[in-house]
Amino acid sequence: MSEKVKIVTLGCEKNLVDSEIMSGLIDARGYSLVEREEDATVIIVNTCGFIDAAKEESVNTILDLAELKETGRLKALIVSGCLTQRYKQELMKEMPEIDGIVGTGDFHHINQIVDEALKGKRPVFVGNPVFNYEEKLPRKLTTASYTTYIKIAEGCDNNCTFCSIPIMRGKFRSRSMDSILAEAELLAGQGVKEISLIAQDSTNYGTDLYGEYKLAELLNKVSQVEGVHWVRLHYAYPGFFTDELIDEIANNPKVCKYIDMPLQHSEDAVLKRMRRPGRNRDIRELIARIRDRIPGVSLRTSLIVGFPGETEEEFAALCDFVREVKFDRLGVFTYSKEEDTPASRLPNQLDEDVKEWRANTLMEVQRQVAGETSRKYIGQVLDVLLEKYDGRSDVYVGRSQYDAPEIDGEVYVTRPGSEIGDIVKVRITHAYEYDLSGEGFL
Repeated sequence: MSEKVKIVTLGCEKNLVDSEIMSGLIDARGYSLVEREEDATVIIVNTCGFIDAAKEESVNTILDLAELKETGRLKALIVSGCLTQRYKQELMKEMPEIDGIVGTGDFHHINQIVDEALKGKRPVFVGNPVFNYEEKLPRKLTTASYTTYIKIAEGCDNNCTFCSIPIMRGKFRSRSMDSILAEAELLAGQGVKEISLIAQDSTNYGTDLYGEYKLAELLNKVSQVEGVHWVRLHYAYPGFFTDELIDEIANNPKVCKYIDMPLQHSEDAVLKRMRRPGRNRDIRELIARIRDRIPGVSLRTSLIVGFPGETEEEFAALCDFVREVKFDRLGVFTYSKEEDTPASRLPNQLDEDVKEWRANTLMEVQRQVAGETSRKYIGQVLDVLLEKYDGRSDVYVGRSQYDAPEIDGEVYVTRPGSEIGDIVKVRITHAYEYDLSGEGFL
């Protein structure tokens, strides 16, 4: 009997890409991919290990799914991703429910791992995380057919003091431009209209391979792939944001006027302890330059509250910064003390209740800002990618170029005369209030 495999993906879009490659390899092997965990004989959990909450979710998911060995058809439970890369010995020792593990640089061996796990061998494939997607591997999309992600680099060299990504993903490694374009052409041939380029540090793209910043050139070339309508940029490290990149976003009609640029904080002393580039003045100057040269740009950022030593005055200044800069989209994280990171050894670690209060307070500031920023679209005609139909309300739901998949706002469209996956022109007539997550809708 052919094995039936279910892949459960936790964490970020980068993990999603890895899962889709594993899905393609498993499909090519002849195994069946199933939607329901209850139908699976093999389950692969692609974990996140970035912060404590993600680790807890990963462990709980593994334990919950392991029960299917008793109540379902499950024969082998395999764990992959960041958690295994970082804690392979602990997982194999303390969780006998796991039948095999694979790290962030070895998932292309997934078929061998599945075969060995089914034979009771408990395989461990966790080496140095050096895989960089140059191989031409099959990829089976799990997102909607019209939108997907392409990973343009892996790892990170920035060594922010709070971050464990270099531990789990290794040094920064750009993919070759040829391999990225080949994947873009393949995906566009399958009907993909929107391609989001992702990396831990996208703005550093090309420096290791070509000796210079190449992200602007990459955006231009991906936009020229036949069938691609939108190219979206994620995780732009502010220290490497070049004028050439700003000009490419501004002048290329297929590049979304949307920039996801995690800043983490606004205050100089905190940024220094975080080992982040630039200072408050540099951040403000960069944002002003972007907005001046890319009219109407939508800016998303993420911020960390409760970093060791963050004073009440620094937090108040961060709130003022958010009020003044008026980000279109914003996410807030409480600082997570990650072992083996420099920040974990800093003095003046803050209590969890203080961190939570600050996160809630900052999101309330952003809620007020977002209500204002959403109203600027009233009266404008926007291109909207239709994603679903709400039969109860008899409206279509989509996104403009100013909103990324899953995390940002939505546009409700009446009588578009089009189908799911089409891009249509829509006049915005109303703007609705944002919720406290900052992820609202038009």
